[in-house]
Amino acid sequence: MRFAFLCRDKPKQSNKKIAIIGAGPAGLSATGFLVCQGHKVHIYDKLPEPGGLMLFGIPEFRIPISRIREGFAELRDIFGVEFHGRTKIVFGNKQDEGDSFISEFIEFDQLAKDFDAVLIATGTWKSIMPKIEGIELDGVFPALSLLFKIKCARLGYLEWNKVTPIKDKTIVIIGAGHTAVDVAIEAIALGASKIYMCYRRTILESPAGYHEINFLINRGVIWKELTIPKRIIGKNNQVKALELQQCKLSKPDEKGKRYPIPIDNQFITLPTDYIIYAIGQKLTPPFQQDVDIKLDDWGRIIVDNLHMTSRSGIFAAGDIVIGPSKVGRAIQDGLYAAEGINYWLQGESL
Repeated sequence: MRFAFLCRDKPKQSNKKIAIIGAGPAGLSATGFLVCQGHKVHIYDKLPEPGGLMLFGIPEFRIPISRIREGFAELRDIFGVEFHGRTKIVFGNKQDEGDSFISEFIEFDQLAKDFDAVLIATGTWKSIMPKIEGIELDGVFPALSLLFKIKCARLGYLEWNKVTPIKDKTIVIIGAGHTAVDVAIEAIALGASKIYMCYRRTILESPAGYHEINFLINRGVIWKELTIPKRIIGKNNQVKALELQQCKLSKPDEKGKRYPIPIDNQFITLPTDYIIYAIGQKLTPPFQQDVDIKLDDWGRIIVDNLHMTSRSGIFAAGDIVIGPSKVGRAIQDGLYAAEGINYWLQGESL
C-alpha cells in the first residue's frame, strides 16, 4: 500500500514543515502527497504504530497487516517522515476509544505554533450506543472496542487473555454494516458457538449489502431482520438475554426510503452471553472547546475549497470532514486536503 505514489525518491526539500494529527488512511495519503512536494511531515497518532483503524480495527482479511506496514515504512525510511506514536493532541482533557496506549499529550495550540500547517485527520473513535434498559450491564459493548482489542492481540500489543473470550459463547450483533460483518467474521474465527445478527430493516436494505450478509448466513450466522432491541435482560449485573421488538417496513417515502414500524405485542427473546453494538461511530476532533474551528450540526469540521478550516493554517480531512466513510473515500479526501495545503503554502489558491 504505497502512500507516496506520486514519486519514487525523496525530492528536493522545501523549507516547510507540516504536522498531521492522525495516521489513518486520510493522514497517510496526505503525507504521501506532501512528501512528494518536498515538505517535511511529522505525524502524531495515539496508537503505537501508524495505520489507524485500517490496522487496529479492520480485520486482516480486508486489509493485510503487512501491506499497511510496508506503506508507512516507505514514508519513514525513504522520505524521512517522523512518526510520533502513543501521542495524543488535545485541547483540554478528552478521552476516546483506543486511548489505552497514550504516553504523551501535546496541546493543540502548541502544535499550531511549531508548524507551518496542521492537518487534522482524527477520524471516528467514539462508538454510538443507544439508551435502552440494560445497556450498562457487563457483556454489552461497542463493536469498535471488541475489534480494537482483537487486532491489538493479533499485532502483539495485547495478551489474548485481555480480549473478551469468544470461544463457545453466544453473541448478538446489532447492526448490518461492514463493522457488524467484521465482528461476525472475527467471532466465527474465534470459535463462537452461536452468532445472531439483528437489523431493523431487511437484508435488501442492509448497509453491508446482500452478498456480505448472505456470506455470513452461509457460514452459520443467524440473521434476524425487522427487529429492534427493546431491552437487555440481565442477572447479577451480567447480560443474559436480549428482547427484540418485531417490526414491519413502512411504505417508501418521497426518497424511496422505508422505515421500521413496531408491531404491537410481538417480541422475541434471544439468550446470549454478549451483545455487540455496531450501529456507527461519532467523529473525534482533537478539541472539545472553542478553538476557532467551526463544526457543522453533525460535528464535522467545516472546510473551504482548500480543505482549510475556519482557522488559518489549520486543515482537516477524512471522516472528520466527510463523516464516517470507507477507507478509499478517506484516502481520496486526504489527497484533496494535501493538495490544498501545498497550494496554500505556495501562496496560491485552487
